[in-house]
This record gives sequence, structure tokens and C-alpha cells, in this order.
Amino acid sequence: MLINNFKPLVLAAGLLFFAACGETAREEKTEKKSSNVNAEAKQDEDKKVILFFGNSLTAGYGVETEESFPALIQQRIDSLGLNYEVVNAGVSGETTATGLNRLGWVLENYEVDIFVLELGANDGLRGLPPEQTKKNLLEIIEKVRASEVGVEVILAGMMVPPSMGPEYMAAYNPIFKEIAVQKDTELIPFLLEGVGGIDSLNQDDGIHPNPAGNLIVRKNVWDILGPMVTE
Repeated sequence: MLINNFKPLVLAAGLLFFAACGETAREEKTEKKSSNVNAEAKQDEDKKVILFFGNSLTAGYGVETEESFPALIQQRIDSLGLNYEVVNAGVSGETTATGLNRLGWVLENYEVDIFVLELGANDGLRGLPPEQTKKNLLEIIEKVRASEVGVEVILAGMMVPPSMGPEYMAAYNPIFKEIAVQKDTELIPFLLEGVGGIDSLNQDDGIHPNPAGNLIVRKNVWDILGPMVTE
């Protein structure tokens, strides 16, 4: 099972730190596209857009911009000559509720073809009700699909550590698969598979992947995303 990859004490401590951290119509909409959410280059309207919407894991907390896993995905895409632009819309400390509040601005500024939803970890680490997390994620997916015609959605699964207690784990951990089935989205079963709880693959806080860890996260994402963009 995926949860067996955790070192409960190390990961729990790190996760607590993480919780604290922090064409006509198309052309008209594209004209509104400004810079990357992380304040970089303008969207290239000739390319399809993969938008990563998440928290500090997506934002690349503690590593160089080019070492975040969305940037590594862009490198892979470029090496294959694929016509996609990656947008990193990660914000440290984001919960599903704050993400839902921020979503409208993001959708106003980007024409999205593939939406990668990586939220929920902070909800779990703060002990927020799993049913509320699920409701927020479902609403995010609904809003994305209502705004972006033909968009494909990938949901990144997450798990809480055993320190949260067996009852909370039992309520929280299944929600990502349930949402993927209910909304017919693609699912990354566990974003941090092969990374979570492994000291050599994480920063000193014990949860945010270091450059080597982000390479593995890229693989976890690419296993699902790759077939979608190379078909």
C-alpha cells in the first residue's frame, strides 16, 4: 500500500511544517492572459496549456524555479517537441477553500487545456472535515469544466500520515479516488509516491521534495499526463 512508504514520525513533523508554510472567443480570452501566475512569461496562444493548480508542492517551495516538478514537466515536453506550455499556479499554504476562492482569477487569465488539481494536503494536516475537502474539490472541477470547453482534468491524490489517527485516515484518504470516479477525471494515486518519508529525497523540513525528489514526482505525474499529451 502507498501509505507504507511513510516514515510516520518524520513525515508527520514535516507535514505539520507544510501546513503552516506556506480562437474568436478564444482569441478574446487569450488577449487577457497576462503573466504566469508565478509572474513569468505570457501565455503563448499558439500552444496548448497545462495548468498546475496547487499548493507549495506545486509552487516548488525551497527549490529553484526550474527544479519544481511543473518546470521539470515543461522540460520533458520541450525535449519531446510537444506543443504545450506549462503554467505553475501553485501557492504555498493553499487549502481547497482558498484555492476555490482563487480559481476565478486563474481561469480569467488562462485558456486551459489540461488542468492538474493538486490540493487537499493542507486540509488534511489541519484536520479539516474530509467531506468539506471533497465538496471543495468537486466544486473546483465543476467550475473548471464550466469555464474551459473540452478541458481535461487530472486530480493528484494525497494521503495523511498515521499520526492523524485511523478514523481520520479512513475518512480522508479515499476521497481522491471517489472524486476521480464521480467526476471521471484522471487520477495520480499518490503524488508523493516513492518520495514521502524518504530523507534523501526531501528538504530538511521532511516533506517538501528536494531536486532529486521532484524528479520522482515528475515521473508520478508523467505516468498519467504523458499519454495524454503524446497521443
